[in-house]
Amino acid sequence: MASEYRMRRMVEFADTDMAGIMYFANYFKYMESVEHAFFRSLGFSVHGGDGSETWGWARKNASMSYERPLRYEDEVELHIRVVEKRSKAIRYETRFLLDGEEVARGSITAVCVEKTADGMRAVAMPAAVDAAVQVHADQT
Repeated sequence: MASEYRMRRMVEFADTDMAGIMYFANYFKYMESVEHAFFRSLGFSVHGGDGSETWGWARKNASMSYERPLRYEDEVELHIRVVEKRSKAIRYETRFLLDGEEVARGSITAVCVEKTADGMRAVAMPAAVDAAVQVHADQT
C-alpha cells in the first residue's frame, strides 16, 4: 500500500509569464501530473473502463497557497500524499519544494465517478485502488 509519491519537474517557459515566473494556475496542472504519476506508480490509471463502464476522478475541491514563486528552469520537487480516503473520494496534499524549501502547498479532493447516459455519478473507487492507497500517517 502507498500513501505518498515524489517526483521532480523542471519549470518550462510555457508554464511562465514573460518575466519567467510560473503562472499561478499551472501549479494545479503540476498537482494533477504528480497525482497521475502516483497512480501509475501503483499500476493504475486515473481513467479506466472498457467503454461500457468508464470511470475517472472528478474534482470536488482544489486550493493552493503560495509562499514564493517558481521561475523558469527551477527544478521543483512535487511531494503528494494522501491525507484522507473515503469509499468514493481521496483528498491529496501536494507540497512544492525548491532546494528543500516549501514554496507552495495545494490540496485536491477527487471523487471517483462513473460515466452515465446523462452525465456522471459518484461511485465507490475500484477495490484494487482502494486496497493500494492508504492515508499517510504524518499529517503535518
